Amino acid sequence: MRDILVLCPQERDLKAIRAAGLEDRYSVRFAGSDLDQLEAFDPEAFLEECESIPAEAVVGTKDQSALLASLLAERRDLPGPRPEALVACQHKPTSRALQHRVAPEATPSFAVLDGRVPFDVPFFVKPVVGRLSQNAFRIDDPRDLLDLHEIDRYTTRYAEIAALAGADPAHAHGFLVEELLSGAEVTLEGYVHGGRVTTIGVTDSVKYPGTLSFERFEYPSALPEERLAELSDVTGRVLPALGFEGGFFNVEFFVPEQGPAQIIEVNGRLASQFAPLVQAVHGRSTYDALFELALGQDPAWRPGPAEGVGVSYCLRVFTDAFVEAVPDPDRDVELLVRPGLYLSDQGVNDAQSYRLAILYGIGETREEAVARCRERARALSFRLAPVPVR
Repeated sequence: MRDILVLCPQERDLKAIRAAGLEDRYSVRFAGSDLDQLEAFDPEAFLEECESIPAEAVVGTKDQSALLASLLAERRDLPGPRPEALVACQHKPTSRALQHRVAPEATPSFAVLDGRVPFDVPFFVKPVVGRLSQNAFRIDDPRDLLDLHEIDRYTTRYAEIAALAGADPAHAHGFLVEELLSGAEVTLEGYVHGGRVTTIGVTDSVKYPGTLSFERFEYPSALPEERLAELSDVTGRVLPALGFEGGFFNVEFFVPEQGPAQIIEVNGRLASQFAPLVQAVHGRSTYDALFELALGQDPAWRPGPAEGVGVSYCLRVFTDAFVEAVPDPDRDVELLVRPGLYLSDQGVNDAQSYRLAILYGIGETREEAVARCRERARALSFRLAPVPVR
């Protein structure tokens, strides 16, 4: 059995690896903890500790752990994307500039915020390095820019890890400004092996009405075939331009009714939240393909037609609260909060809402899968107390 090392695993990784039966085929080892749960972390010391762990392949499934895996793979001469390519994906101004060279029609107008307002309002602003729509805002009045602030722990930690890849730590700080985009939001997931870009599939992203917060993700996409082919064509140009090879990626797009699709961002990692959907619909886990790719092998992804529709549903609330109690553990539900704390003091949340749980539903139709998720979400017994007026 070949040794696979998974860095800084999240609970979702453990469930997906077991659901795919990968521990029966590989000797899977885990090093470190989910970085979102750690207050302090020394990336250099962690990598040094990992250099002696038996491994023929190393993977990570979040932005920071994927970059750590790339750094470790390079040090140990193992397969995987180069750290410089990961940084090129994760640093949005760099990624945008490279995207524009090869896919100008799919690249929004952008600028780094440097004290001047480069566009007429309204426009969109987000950190140059970020995740999960945190600190991403629509700006309708330039005075709103005064409220921007970085997530210190995440940004500082990313800068420390990226510095090990030769990046300037200062480049991790700041904000990107870009034109407002509209249309259906989707994510194309795939991998690159031997210079060939392979599409796994496309997932639709659906928001709570009137908000920027995602309610659910539906796989496979309802987009017509010609739009799906357009997305594959764009990613086929962009990933090589980023220098990305030997790894999983996902690219988020806006797809308007008219005109070309527009890139939201490129992530040089697996879309772990979608793995249960892909496995349910195609019968093969993306973690299975990830492990083969990390060993330097072609995953040869040929899943065939989709059987049904899978939905990943995110239960949210839109006001802060004190968590008095949460549901009992359930293998099919990711609990994202714990009792005894305010929602604002835990979890990874966007600018408008607080995530409570993620759950999954499968159905023969899109409507059936969504209905099952909503029914399960309503049955979850969270007990939340209002925040006292101060």
